[in-house]
Amino acid sequence: MTDDRDASDQVDAIEAVALLDEPNRRRLYELVVASRTAVGRDEAAAALGISRELAAFHLDRLLASGLVRAEYGRRSGRSGPGAGRPAKLYRRTGREIAVSLPPRRYDRAAGVFAEGLSRLEGPAAAGAVAEVAGERGAALGVEARANAGPRPSRTSLRSALMDLLTREGYEPKVDAASGTVCLRNCPYHALATTHRDLTCTMNLAWAKGVASAVGARLQPELAPSPGYCCVVFRDTRGRPATRSRVPHHPVSKGG
Repeated sequence: MTDDRDASDQVDAIEAVALLDEPNRRRLYELVVASRTAVGRDEAAAALGISRELAAFHLDRLLASGLVRAEYGRRSGRSGPGAGRPAKLYRRTGREIAVSLPPRRYDRAAGVFAEGLSRLEGPAAAGAVAEVAGERGAALGVEARANAGPRPSRTSLRSALMDLLTREGYEPKVDAASGTVCLRNCPYHALATTHRDLTCTMNLAWAKGVASAVGARLQPELAPSPGYCCVVFRDTRGRPATRSRVPHHPVSKGG
């Protein structure tokens, strides 16, 4: 029975990913993903330079596939008689879609490894994970800095860091007021749900390795926030260095 369900899920995932092969549909999905607020049909049509009807068609195809979800609201903020009908708005769902042919179960292996490490007494296991993660992050950071040119400016270095974080799936976004780089996606979300301390320790160590090697004057810190990765990159100009600690959150163990 499990094999049949896994096969069905794989087919559904392939069909959902195939929907994004259409250029306008993919651009609409990227627009919804990038927006911090729900996206309306008029807004989407204007952003892509297409008709409202075409935008609605593609958005509803994404909705039917489970790639986005719908909600209703009034952009004007008005309510009551005369306010008009609420508009249909779209947000990305929390659904994770992974396609591997033939099927692979790396997530299960990661869960087993994390559970085994969490059962080891003392800080040795977490320390080893952090050490390896830091080395991997530094290696990527060195490459990103090299790609920024022989004498990169601060702007070039930050751009190189943003490109690296984007490639690694973090969906970075800069807060204009503070210069803090927030990460709108955690590539290890499922693992962090069941093994938060170990995963966040690894994630922070990786980010520190990247930041140190790139040299963009951004300091990774733990700042868990709903809907975001646990790590942020804070602008270090004019502020003292701080030490990050992984906050403990009671979670259920499992793979």
